[in-house]
Amino acid sequence: MLLLLAFPLLSYAQSTSTVLGSRAAGMGYAASALSDEWSFFGNAAGLASEKDFTFATTYESRVLPGGNRMGVVGVVPLNFGVTALGIFRFGDDLYSEQFIQAAFAHEIGKTSLGIRMNYLQYRAQGFGTHGAIGIHIGGITQLSKQVTIGAWIQNINMPKLKFNDQQTAPVKLYTSIGIKPIESFFMAVEVEKDILYKPLWKLGMEYQIYKKVFIRGGVNLNPDAVFFGLGYKTWRAKIDYAFQGFSALGPTHQASASYRLNKNSKNK
Repeated sequence: MLLLLAFPLLSYAQSTSTVLGSRAAGMGYAASALSDEWSFFGNAAGLASEKDFTFATTYESRVLPGGNRMGVVGVVPLNFGVTALGIFRFGDDLYSEQFIQAAFAHEIGKTSLGIRMNYLQYRAQGFGTHGAIGIHIGGITQLSKQVTIGAWIQNINMPKLKFNDQQTAPVKLYTSIGIKPIESFFMAVEVEKDILYKPLWKLGMEYQIYKKVFIRGGVNLNPDAVFFGLGYKTWRAKIDYAFQGFSALGPTHQASASYRLNKNSKNK
């Protein structure tokens, strides 16, 4: 595995996932229909519902040496939409991926649209540093009070890495349906499809066991993995934790924290 990570020249498919946030992780990353600050790292359309200035950070620890991921995002609501800036990093001195990202989302009726642009930089020891600009677009539609659908495309522009005009960043399509039969329970089914590989199926659930406490679970198929998560939320702060097990990469832990700098009158 380390050898594969060290040689991105051989296969762009080794690029790590940039979907982050312990809420999403606890639900098996079935997150394309979710709307919160962590939508920045997935379906940017989910940012459109944010009404407050928000700062959030997350860190994921993996058993695999050099496999840790981290992300930071700042969300800024505007009169005509929501914008956000953030960074993502994966890897170590042997091999690493860095992203500088900016996103914008806007809500039109019951539909939210979002776009995220990022400068992605790959660095491998002995091969130098190479980068490209990726564009991701997505949308979320509220079909009813109980049903939401979301979809987004990663690297829709098929950016070519500078070291090889034939080498492109991963292009993936994510589609999800979210169902909320009661106020305290939400579940989602998602399909993630890389243009070169079989689809990854995801199932995630979130249950509000108390007005500020959440418990989450998820399952992935192809490759198989199970997920578990906990969350605590107030109007100003959120703390989340997620665990991933039974995966090829071994057990994974992720912790996230969000802080709202102001409480918008619409949320009172």
